[in-house]
Amino acid sequence: MKHILPLLSLLPSLVLTTQLPPDPISPQIRSRWMRTAIDALSLLKSTPCPFDAFGAAIVNHTTSPEGTLICIGANSLRSDGNPTLHGEIAAINNCSALFTDAGGEYRLSMREALDAYAALSIYTTAEACPMCSAAIRQAGFAEYVYATSTKTLIELGWPQIDIDSAEVFRRSGRLARETRFVGGVLAEETDGLFKWQFQEGGECPAGCERVGRECLVSQGHDEL
Repeated sequence: MKHILPLLSLLPSLVLTTQLPPDPISPQIRSRWMRTAIDALSLLKSTPCPFDAFGAAIVNHTTSPEGTLICIGANSLRSDGNPTLHGEIAAINNCSALFTDAGGEYRLSMREALDAYAALSIYTTAEACPMCSAAIRQAGFAEYVYATSTKTLIELGWPQIDIDSAEVFRRSGRLARETRFVGGVLAEETDGLFKWQFQEGGECPAGCERVGRECLVSQGHDEL
């Protein structure tokens, strides 16, 4: 979680106005960080079967392709009563709080905190909704990586706005920085997190069992 301040001097080289080059990060590294986004659900929601299984991790790949974790987030609108607290927004809020904490590690100014996102990548367990896609582009993230697609969520009955993140990105050309777009990472794992909520008889995630309309922690499986 270091080296944010030195990265601010690199920002001009991160402002891209042409098509981005091929993805420099290996599929293995992408998968490892997507699992960190998945693990954020258990860490922050204390159950292996959260209803709103939208987790996110924000990572720094600019000092090393292996990456360094900066912060995590998880959808908390049901617990906080705030309809904007999707996983991506929660993670951005958590990072911003870390960056600007006067007694913390980074101690960035507000301007520096805004600029720091140009050096970071956001991983999310499901494709960002239009609100979160716009937030990712407005923040100017270097990269956006998702797992389960909006198309899959809709097929599973999730009440989604039927505008995929690619469309939001296509309409963001007037913004100063480009954001690399990588989809479908570990979707074979994350799809299962979203199958039970709106599918009668849908299979529960590992460690959970169906009780009526809910998936609850199985007997003998300790809550986290």
